[in-house]
Amino acid sequence: MIRAKHLASGEAFEWEGQTSGVWVDAQDVTPPELARLQAAFPLNELALEDVLEHGHWSRAEQYPEHAFITVRSFSHPDKEDEDTERISIFGFADAALTFSTKGTMALHNVWGMVGRENVNLPAEVTYELLDHTADTFFTLAEALERRTDALEEQVFKNRRDNAIPDIFEVKHLLSQGRRLASDAREATATLGRYAPGNSADVLRYRDAQDSFDRAASHLDSLRDFLTSLLDLHLNLQNQRMNEVMRTLTAVSVIFLPLTFLAGVWGMNFKAMPELEWPLGYVMAWGSFLLIGGLLALYFKRRGWW
Repeated sequence: MIRAKHLASGEAFEWEGQTSGVWVDAQDVTPPELARLQAAFPLNELALEDVLEHGHWSRAEQYPEHAFITVRSFSHPDKEDEDTERISIFGFADAALTFSTKGTMALHNVWGMVGRENVNLPAEVTYELLDHTADTFFTLAEALERRTDALEEQVFKNRRDNAIPDIFEVKHLLSQGRRLASDAREATATLGRYAPGNSADVLRYRDAQDSFDRAASHLDSLRDFLTSLLDLHLNLQNQRMNEVMRTLTAVSVIFLPLTFLAGVWGMNFKAMPELEWPLGYVMAWGSFLLIGGLLALYFKRRGWW
């Protein structure tokens, strides 16, 4: 599918080879559609290879024919899944050309801005696409921050639950998000460094780079917090295990003298007066209860039980 918009008016129209004052958006292009675009625009072969390569990372380059940048981000950042999407932007002197699979969140938002809100030039289209792509990382960070808060509450309130799988799942998403944001930041920095344009264009790209940088820093801080939370969870689990072991040790110590006495009275010697005494059985149980009760009371007062 190929669609187009006039940059000056924002009017959408059927693209028939126009290359001036337009933004041409190509989604899921077929070979015939790609041939039409190549006939209309001087597309560098290396940049086109990057566009057609599935799963290509974020990068930017200034070719003799045009500026080029491709940026990868999350498809549904608010749902905290790992699905990613990519948009590739070709910047010409008087036109912008974008490639994507099924469009991106940033593309859908910026498409309606063309012709108004000071989006009338190819460089402005590129900046808005990059800036709205950076916003998806902030959306992801906010969603993961809420999930991190829930994990923190789970660690403190439900100490018996094993939060380690959930923590590692969030850490995986944070690591992936930080990597994508850092790659996009480097690509935007390269575009701002080498792409032709005036000082206003350079400031726009620098602003987009700063947005990616802040998003990466936010994700970094969340990852560090999760690492601390994981350490705290493990320490709490160890503390709980120590409490269990202390209780079991106290019970074992209580039964140790009782086992000793039972062993003594269980020996098969004839000259044991307790065996012939009518109240010997009562005395044995009284000894057991007295010794066990005194040890239990002692452990309780010392806080060992």
